Amino acid sequence: MGILEGKKLLITGVLTDDSLAFGAARLAQEEGAEVLLTGFGRGRSLTERSARRLPRPAEVLELDVTQPDQLETARGEVTERFGRLDGLLHSIGFAPKSCLGQGMLEAGWQDVSTMLEVSAYSLKALVAAMLPLLSVSGSASVVGLDFDAAVAWPGYDWMGVAKAAYESLARYLARDLGPNRIRVNLVAAGPVKTVAARSIPGFARFEEVWDPRAPLGWDLVDADGAVAKACVALLSDYFPRTTGEIIHVDGGFHAVGA
Repeated sequence: MGILEGKKLLITGVLTDDSLAFGAARLAQEEGAEVLLTGFGRGRSLTERSARRLPRPAEVLELDVTQPDQLETARGEVTERFGRLDGLLHSIGFAPKSCLGQGMLEAGWQDVSTMLEVSAYSLKALVAAMLPLLSVSGSASVVGLDFDAAVAWPGYDWMGVAKAAYESLARYLARDLGPNRIRVNLVAAGPVKTVAARSIPGFARFEEVWDPRAPLGWDLVDADGAVAKACVALLSDYFPRTTGEIIHVDGGFHAVGA
């Protein structure tokens, strides 16, 4: 019996099979969970293709987290299929080109506000929409995928600001949702060669320094599934009193200096 046996999960952010969320969805199924995925627009066909590559093909719900009507519809669809939610994986982010690799002085508020809505506020929007289902569980877990916002990274620019907001929001959600027996934690992953990562200007600089500096070393393709394992562990009942936490899965890079 797996550590997620009988759990019902909603997983966002699966695009291709190199997505971190795909690894988490695959392992979750292997550990006994029932999984629903989300996708939207033109990217949904990619999500559906990836869904067929899971151990058990998963259904994909249409969901643009910036659209309140779609959030409401998705809640109804999850209710119809599952009746409750034991866990939710948030792996959603977007930055207009002006917000990455241009420094901090070029992006206008319209681009920044779009990025903040999708990359940070959407965690609140998704959790709020699914709250009735999460509350039914009696022991639910919300997990978000993060990139450490404690320092300024080359090329990451305004997305670093969004991640700082994301981390702060997760702590406040942990405070507010604790009485509902809902835990909220983040997994701060090291750099992994995903479609999303390749859109970051200067990503090669992470490749150059991460593995030599990380005490445990680092695999840029996450071949041992370290990120997925952390997500699944947090989605399980193995961390019943852990909330508001950021688990670093980065080979220990965050803990050492130059």
